[in-house]
Amino acid sequence: MDSIFHRVSIRKYQLQPVEKEKIEQILRAGMQAPSACNQQPWEFYVVTDHEKIKALAKASPYSACAAGAPVVIVPCSRTSGLAAPELSLVDLSIATENMWIETDSLGLGGVWLAIAPDKERMENVRKVLDLPETLEPFCLFSLGYPAESRPQQDRFDESRIHYVS
Repeated sequence: MDSIFHRVSIRKYQLQPVEKEKIEQILRAGMQAPSACNQQPWEFYVVTDHEKIKALAKASPYSACAAGAPVVIVPCSRTSGLAAPELSLVDLSIATENMWIETDSLGLGGVWLAIAPDKERMENVRKVLDLPETLEPFCLFSLGYPAESRPQQDRFDESRIHYVS
């Protein structure tokens, strides 16, 4: 639970590579996510090539901060063979949140940069990674050793809770 209350969006990273073991642990956390009908629609592209990362950073007007990341994970959804395809974005959201929480627990920082459902952004990512038509990119999750820090906001708002008895 500590990472839920500690995690913040980190957009600046140290020039330190992330160990393969930590990347694998982050991916394990993502794949541990629940999914509709247990369809597990995800495929993950782990990008460490700096030129590809710089190109991905141009995929959206809001993704420039990814250019300085040592790692960008691109969760993608398969487009066929899914029991509940209309819920694949929900499944990928849960998987990405799991990855983010695990990233924080490992002493790393990251930020989720939206790609889907914007078709232009999705096509930009598809071109950079040469994705097959059977996969749709969901987001960019840039991560690394933080070069910035700040406290998590307390977002609890009791006025948004409605008890029904």
